Amino acid sequence: MNIRELVSALNDFASPALAESWDNVGLLVEPSPPHTVNTLFLTNDLTEEVMEEAVQKKADLVLSYHPPIFAPLKRVTWKTWKERLVVRALENRIAIYSPHTAYDAIPHGVNNWLTKGLGTCTSVPLHPSTAPSCPAGGTHRVEFCADAEHLDAVLSKIQDIPEISCLTTLPVRVEGDEQTRVSLNCSQKALLEVVALLSQNSLLYHKTEILLLQKPLLPHTGMGRLCTLSEPLSLSDTVERIKGHLGLPHVRLALGAGRTLESPVKKVALCAGSGSSVLKGTEADLYLTGEMSHHDVLDAVANGISVILCEHSNTERGFLSELHDALTIHLQNKINIIVSEKDRDPLQVA
Repeated sequence: MNIRELVSALNDFASPALAESWDNVGLLVEPSPPHTVNTLFLTNDLTEEVMEEAVQKKADLVLSYHPPIFAPLKRVTWKTWKERLVVRALENRIAIYSPHTAYDAIPHGVNNWLTKGLGTCTSVPLHPSTAPSCPAGGTHRVEFCADAEHLDAVLSKIQDIPEISCLTTLPVRVEGDEQTRVSLNCSQKALLEVVALLSQNSLLYHKTEILLLQKPLLPHTGMGRLCTLSEPLSLSDTVERIKGHLGLPHVRLALGAGRTLESPVKKVALCAGSGSSVLKGTEADLYLTGEMSHHDVLDAVANGISVILCEHSNTERGFLSELHDALTIHLQNKINIIVSEKDRDPLQVA
């Protein structure tokens, strides 16, 4: 596949618009065109060892769940390992694409895969995603009625205000008088100027309606998951299920205040990777994530919530095999897809 065709297909699989605003997702490194992708290489982290594996396996594009370029690079030399990744990628004509939090949000993504370790359950996003774009621009809609005497002057001034869109007029009859209904969409900043303008005329101002435009929520899409198990499990059984799902001999466990290993678990709040900000304040019997700050663990425990920590990438990496199968279908078997064998969590129990 041509790289542009492949990137478009990957964006269709998980829109980059679903990623968090702070994230760096999409195509990060692109060799000079034309660039054809015959082999797609999947990894959770793109380390130098994994890059060497990608070179040896003649990958044309590396899909790295975590973006190897996050903080801006001021130079590309052989000095730091992330700079060397870019150099090696370009020298070997390997593109790099990262989906990161877009894969966290989608219904068929990383967090959904993580819920499967709990057994039969229903789940909803902890922080639902909104539609990336809305048919109407702006954050607010302003509507008011004006008579012919004031209409042209008001419209002239409104049209000079930046960040106004969807300006429409409609003839209406108000209390027997012929008037014009004006409707416009505007940004928060423009709203202040529109209100200031209309407030200069008490007749216009008292007939003004302001509506907050909210983007619709996307079903089953968003950060984190709140899972309700079909049947309660003991905490010890839940731990064993998680270890089995992630293929781990050990996890870290903090018992909630008043809880024991035999305490029932019915509701689990989870977030792949680093879950402190996503899980914080959620009512549940158990928090499941890769890592949390010490003080956030203390807060959870004090509130009677047990915490399971599995290390950051251990809560993500197992998704790659599921992603392999999903992308094989999504890309209609047009390219060879390989999962890295060198990718691993940097932490181990010594």
